[in-house]
Amino acid sequence: MIVLAFVACMQASPDVCREYNLVFDERISPMRCLMQAQPRLAEWVNTHPEWQIGSWRCGQPHQFGTPI
Repeated sequence: MIVLAFVACMQASPDVCREYNLVFDERISPMRCLMQAQPRLAEWVNTHPEWQIGSWRCGQPHQFGTPI
């Protein structure tokens, strides 16, 4: 399992940021996660228009404190 971890900040208040995790349910490699990250993040932003993505990375769930 791979996690796409990212930081999103409010567009109206850029100093208000939160960390989020998207879990890829299918078994993919970290490289494939990186390739699929932008479309997944674009979907997320479309459903959360008041937020903008600051940074993101892929890794194992334990790296981001995400329960399996």
